[in-house]
Amino acid sequence: MFTTTGSRGLYKAPLCKGLLLVLNGLTVMLTLVPQYQDLFVYSLQAAAHQHQVWRLLCGRLICLDVKDSFCSSLLIYNFRIFERRFGTRKFASFLLGTWFLSALVDFLLAQAFQYLFEYEVEELPAGLLAPVFALFVPFYQSIPRMPVTQVLGHIHITNKTLVYIVGLQLLTSSPFMWLLALSGLISGGLYHSNVLWLQRILFVPAWVSCVGKYTLEPLLSSSQPNDETPLGMGATLDIQRQQRMDLLDQQLLLQQYNEARRNARHRPQTGLLQWTRLFPSLRHRGQNRPPAQAHPQAQTRQSTQPPLLENSPVAEEQVARLVEMGFSRTDALEALRASNNDINMATNFLLQH
Repeated sequence: MFTTTGSRGLYKAPLCKGLLLVLNGLTVMLTLVPQYQDLFVYSLQAAAHQHQVWRLLCGRLICLDVKDSFCSSLLIYNFRIFERRFGTRKFASFLLGTWFLSALVDFLLAQAFQYLFEYEVEELPAGLLAPVFALFVPFYQSIPRMPVTQVLGHIHITNKTLVYIVGLQLLTSSPFMWLLALSGLISGGLYHSNVLWLQRILFVPAWVSCVGKYTLEPLLSSSQPNDETPLGMGATLDIQRQQRMDLLDQQLLLQQYNEARRNARHRPQTGLLQWTRLFPSLRHRGQNRPPAQAHPQAQTRQSTQPPLLENSPVAEEQVARLVEMGFSRTDALEALRASNNDINMATNFLLQH
């Protein structure tokens, strides 16, 4: 259901794990103890007219609706790839910055709606919703769209389609959710573009990040997921065999890519290893296997020699897309060559390292 970038689970995403555990746990507790829900209502009227500023804090953290909590949790789980890519501190700074910006934009949009339609918006859906919608900005701009299948021969399904469907479900869950969504997109665009140097103003201090690293991260860290991919239930033997071969291909390319990066660090020469030609995919090894040699000792001697450095053509458009995602051009070229110009697999390699 989620984008195929990075490892499964919450590996290297302690902040996302903490948000999922704490916020969902508090939502369940408030559902069981409804008499305290009034303290977490996001009331613009109470904050503006009765000076209950604390509602801007309590009302914008915990979801009172279980459906909103479920959908936002799915989105936070999917957006964990940004914490892996940018680091926990930058990811937390993005959430903090958009949280503050969206509070101001909420009031401005509510006042504009009242001015245009003469209707006062008294309450908005509670929860950490605007920052979740703000994450759609880097998701749209940074994550490449990879086609997965087609429906009815014309409708293209990509690796990002179902994420947008979950966002649409969250958008339609309550009447004024559109206001929070618009506020989140505006604040996310402003912060992501660093308008008025917002990233230098609204950020998590280094000492806070250091304290969290040594206190909370050991409690919230997750172990590296198993490389074994579960097979689909009801799959035929041919499908299972195909899935096994795909998994072995990915593991082989990942090992070759790691070896290429290690050799590149120790060798001063320019150029990159063309591993895909030396190690073809498992399905085509029989087709590409060279004729048998008369002397097996010569074969062993050749296999132990280091591979030659070679440049292979790489699509400049794919390199540009990886560079736009924040990776260096050298790493993008390495990943594309190691993955045989497969941008999806190259993105996985770069996100995991």
